[in-house]
Amino acid sequence: MNRHKLIWTASVLFLLTIPAAAQVGANDGLLNPNLASEEELSSVNGLDGDAVAAIVDGRPFLRAADLHAVVSAHAAEDEYDAIYGVIWVPIDLNDATSEEIGLIPGVGRRMTHEFEEYRPYTALAQFHREIGKYVDDDEVARLAQYVYVRIDLNTASGDDILSIPGVGRRMRHEFEEYRPYEAMSQFRREIGKYVDDDEVERLARYVEIR
Repeated sequence: MNRHKLIWTASVLFLLTIPAAAQVGANDGLLNPNLASEEELSSVNGLDGDAVAAIVDGRPFLRAADLHAVVSAHAAEDEYDAIYGVIWVPIDLNDATSEEIGLIPGVGRRMTHEFEEYRPYTALAQFHREIGKYVDDDEVARLAQYVYVRIDLNTASGDDILSIPGVGRRMRHEFEEYRPYEAMSQFRREIGKYVDDDEVERLARYVEIR
């Protein structure tokens, strides 16, 4: 077996070991503030009643920076890691700011640089591969909870679509029903038949047309 074939085979085997949770990290361990109940939000250490009310009133949050604007008005800086270890708005690996990446617990300047260095990301598997050069598999899996790569509306699998927070089987069907998509305006128009404008914009953060 020649060297190029060995490299190709190793790459395929590596990708097969990555969970098939598609383009959005498996964030079962984190509350999404756009979807969490008031009771769930109230259980987060560092969030008092006023903070919870402000989060509910401010939904939907399209970016982590939007959530942080609310959290920082109600919590001390030394509470951020504890709060964001429980609640988070997933960030787009290709357009998240350095400040947003730096809000992820345990991520400092060096790791922020590594997140940014490998742009553009075309799949979450790429994130696992590149960041896995610096930390072990458990840490990569933890970090993957905080991030996503947008899916292609015309080619995404059903599992890819279901990996979007808050999307169930019925909405997956609606995503697929209107293919092929030629513009994001089409997506907004068609999905807007089923959810309000705020929810359309939240969902639009996870998709693109390539």
